[in-house]
Amino acid sequence: MKTIALYSIKGGVGKTAAAVNLSYLASKGDARQTLICDLDPQGASSFYFRISPRDKYNSTKFLEGSAKIYKNIKATDFEGLDLLPSDFSYRNLDLELLEEKKPQKKLRKNINELSSEYRYIFFDCPPNLTLFSESIFAAADIILVPVIPTTLSIRTYEQLRKFFNDTGLDSSKIRGFFNMVEKRKSMHREIIEQRGSHPDFLKSSVPYNSEVEKMGIYRAPLNAVHPSSAAAKAFRQLWEEIQVDLLP
Repeated sequence: MKTIALYSIKGGVGKTAAAVNLSYLASKGDARQTLICDLDPQGASSFYFRISPRDKYNSTKFLEGSAKIYKNIKATDFEGLDLLPSDFSYRNLDLELLEEKKPQKKLRKNINELSSEYRYIFFDCPPNLTLFSESIFAAADIILVPVIPTTLSIRTYEQLRKFFNDTGLDSSKIRGFFNMVEKRKSMHREIIEQRGSHPDFLKSSVPYNSEVEKMGIYRAPLNAVHPSSAAAKAFRQLWEEIQVDLLP
C-alpha cells in the first residue's frame, strides 16, 4: 500500500482536482483497489464524486478507525475507486487529536488497517498547517504539492519545506509540481525555468484549462469524461512520472 497526500498550505492551487484525477488514474487497470480519503471539511472531492457521508458519520468516528472507517467507505461510479467522504465536523479534528496520546501517529495507525484492501490511498488535505496536517505528513509516503508558478505559491512551498526541516520531519517525501500553468505569462515561464530543474520538483506540469473548472459541472474526473483535453493528458503524464520515480 502506498499513501499519497495532495497538500498545500495555500488554497486555490488545484489540490482537489489533482487528487480526484490522480486517484482515478491510479485505479485503472489495477488488480487492487484505490481509495481517496476526503480530509477537507469543505468536502470538494466528495462533491465531485457525488457522495455524501452517512447521517451519523463524523470526525469522532473517523478517528476511531477500523470498523468505523470501513463502514463509511463508499464505492464511486468508477470501478476500482472508493471514497471515504468528508464531513463538516472534520473542522474539529485538531481539537480531538489533542486528546490522543500520539496524535501524529493516529492517521497512519488507522490507515494501516486498510492495507490489505487498497494498493493506493490518496488524501485530499485541507489547506492549513495544523496538528491534523502533521498526522497526515506522518501517514503519507509521498506529499504532492501543487504549485502555481507565482511568487506567493513558491513562498508557501518553501515555508512547508522549512517547517519539515525545522521540526525534523522527512522532507524527502515532498514533491512539488507546477499546476494551473499559463505559458503566455512571463512570470509562469520564468519560475518554471528557475525551479523546474530542482530535484524536489516533478518534471510534469498541468496547464490551466477550463475543463478543470467544469469538473464541478461534470462531477467526474477529466479522464473519465474528456480524456483528450490538455489537462487530462497532463494528469496522465504526471501519474506516469509518479509511478516511475516515486512508487518503486
